[in-house]
Amino acid sequence: MEKVIESLFSPLNREEFISAYRENRPITAHHDIDKFKELSSLKYLSSLSSLLESWPSKVNAYSPGIPDEVNSTQVDPVQAQKLFDSGSGLYFDDPNNTEEILAKTLEGLRQDLGLSNLTYSRSLIYAIPKGKGTAPHFDQNINFVLQISGTKKWWVAPNTSVENPMTRYTIGTNPDPELDSYLDEDLPTTFPSESTEYELKPGSVLFLPRGTWHKTEATEDALSLNFTFSAPTWIDMLQTALRSRLTQSPFWRGTANFTTDLELHTEAVSMFDTLLDQLKQDVPSWQARDILRAIEMEPE
Repeated sequence: MEKVIESLFSPLNREEFISAYRENRPITAHHDIDKFKELSSLKYLSSLSSLLESWPSKVNAYSPGIPDEVNSTQVDPVQAQKLFDSGSGLYFDDPNNTEEILAKTLEGLRQDLGLSNLTYSRSLIYAIPKGKGTAPHFDQNINFVLQISGTKKWWVAPNTSVENPMTRYTIGTNPDPELDSYLDEDLPTTFPSESTEYELKPGSVLFLPRGTWHKTEATEDALSLNFTFSAPTWIDMLQTALRSRLTQSPFWRGTANFTTDLELHTEAVSMFDTLLDQLKQDVPSWQARDILRAIEMEPE
């Protein structure tokens, strides 16, 4: 059975894709949109008017200023059309919740990549008017883009400020404190000059590695479908395993008493030290395979 990755990026096979994936290299493939007719013919993707007529909830619209998700508002579909006509980009969250083929494609991609069962997977639809785009930013997620209609240009650049960011960042906004704490160098104030341009036409596919700088511009009204994956880090895996282990102890489940009490603070320190000493004795026996088996199903 053909894997979803191979369907999207043929003639590349999965092994060739994984090689590029390990190196954080963007990948493009260009097909006729008819190759994806099962997706492009969906009521959500056949046209913007069809999408807005059938969309069951609020639509996200870029607000004046920075054209980005961090600067957006939710509106009804009628207002969304008016905003699009006046130059605002739109995006639609989780169409996979109501379209089974999108849910199956999303899950197929997750399995092809071997991502954790704890991964937050979602699809999005972007509608960008001619001459508009999305502000320079990087994401904490893994991103696949399928261009449905219109043409959109992407500029993609390596991220030298931070490796494996755990949150999204848009140029011109303030980074969250945790991101700021592990930067390798200052975040740029303008898009990196050393970038690669990709032009996506109907049927084009782009793989965008996690943390890669990118910005976009539609050269004509454009509709695209994205599949994104916010997979757990090794930090998340350890936290999950650690919490699961420690919840078995009534002592670790105890209230963290007196941590801010000047007179009884030493009691809090003593109790915490005792618990940490017990953990130090336990951790040397931990094995990665046992932890992963407890969190995930065994791979087939």
